[in-house]
Amino acid sequence: MAKTCPISTRRINSKIVRLISAQVVIFVAVLAITKIPIFAFILCIDFVARFFRIQKLSPFFTFGHFLSKIFSLNPSFVDEAPKRFALVMGLVMSFILLVTYGFGFYDIGVSIAFIIFVCALLETLFDYCVGCKIYYIIKKFTRVKNR
Repeated sequence: MAKTCPISTRRINSKIVRLISAQVVIFVAVLAITKIPIFAFILCIDFVARFFRIQKLSPFFTFGHFLSKIFSLNPSFVDEAPKRFALVMGLVMSFILLVTYGFGFYDIGVSIAFIIFVCALLETLFDYCVGCKIYYIIKKFTRVKNR
């Protein structure tokens, strides 16, 4: 571990995270185009399953893990804490997305969907986690404040 301190003792495979985010990109795009709330529901259920670490109930994790095995992707482990923070942000956003689409507030829903889409696309294509960056900023701010 680096001298700068591990953020958490748990490690996760960032390649599976990227495969999951690719699926989020697809589902959010389909939701924005079709405006069918079931896609928001599936997104929300998947985020909840991953939040509670019930991977077998997460269709995105299951499929991502399957793809990782098929393509023999070597794991690349990273600290879990920032990714977990990003997961919570995704869970909150997907819940808001579900509510807005469920009640027919499509204009607000499309705005939320766009934010989720961009964040997931950055993770998928560039391994750039917006939630992780926010996590690091919060940690840096709280560390400076506590001195």
